[in-house]
Amino acid sequence: KRNASIRYRFRGHRARSVELTQSELVEIRAAQRTFEGAYTRTALSQFSFALVVLKIFTHEFYPIGALFAAFGFCILLAAALRRRSGNKQFFQDGESRRFRTSGNVVTLVTCISVAAYSVLLVLVMRLQ
Repeated sequence: KRNASIRYRFRGHRARSVELTQSELVEIRAAQRTFEGAYTRTALSQFSFALVVLKIFTHEFYPIGALFAAFGFCILLAAALRRRSGNKQFFQDGESRRFRTSGNVVTLVTCISVAAYSVLLVLVMRLQ
């Protein structure tokens, strides 16, 4: 598999060797901060919460901590998917690029969240 800096192109240049204008740099940084960073921060917060549950509460709560760790991992995978689609959108669409929403990733995260919170409800109901 080729490296992303070789695979993606912009104006005919490989991503790692292209000279970007100031506005293009601002656009890339804003997209990374907004889209990629949000999912990554959410995953890290889920990992932190899982760690708090595992360290502070008794062993009855361990399945809940493990659930939040798995939830964080799934969100981290969604962040990687969003990063890939963002890079593809910016670099491969070239001059005629238009903003596309990340509807597929949002749908994926919604499904992950509904599944995780459904399992959480079952785990809480089973507590003595």
